[in-house]
Amino acid sequence: MSKKIRAGMGAKLLCVAALALLTGACQSRTFTRGYVADPNALEQIKPGSSAEQVVLVMGTPSTVSTVGGKTYYYVTQQVSQSFQFMPKHITDQRVLTVYLDKNNKVERLANYGLKDGKIFDFISEKTPSGGQEQSILGQLMHLPGSR
Repeated sequence: MSKKIRAGMGAKLLCVAALALLTGACQSRTFTRGYVADPNALEQIKPGSSAEQVVLVMGTPSTVSTVGGKTYYYVTQQVSQSFQFMPKHITDQRVLTVYLDKNNKVERLANYGLKDGKIFDFISEKTPSGGQEQSILGQLMHLPGSR
C-alpha cells in the first residue's frame, strides 16, 4: 500500500475512534446514590428489634431525628444524567424509616417515596398525616414549601 492510502485509512480510523468516544459520552446514565437497601436486611428488622441491631444490619442511617421519639432515616436517590456534562436529575427517591420507641426498640418500618406527587409509604400503602413527621419527610424528599 502506498503512504497516501495508509494515511487516509489512519485518518478514517481516527475519526471512527473519536466518534465512538463522543457517542459514549452522550449516552444517558442512571445511578443510585445514598443508602442502597439490601432486601435481605429489611427481613431481619422486625418490630421489637433493638436500635443496635438496626445499625448492625443496615448500617449508619443517613440522618437521625430525635423529635417526638428517635427515628432513623435511610435516604436513597435514583439519579439520571442525559449527557456527560448536563445537570443531574433525581428520578426517584426513597426514605426507609425506622421508628424506635422509648426503649430504643423498633416500633415500625416505613418506606416512603413519591406517588402522584405526594409522600407515600410503600409498606403500609398510606400517606402520612400532617405535622412534624410530614415536615421532616418533605425536607428529605425535597418537596417545595417543606423548608
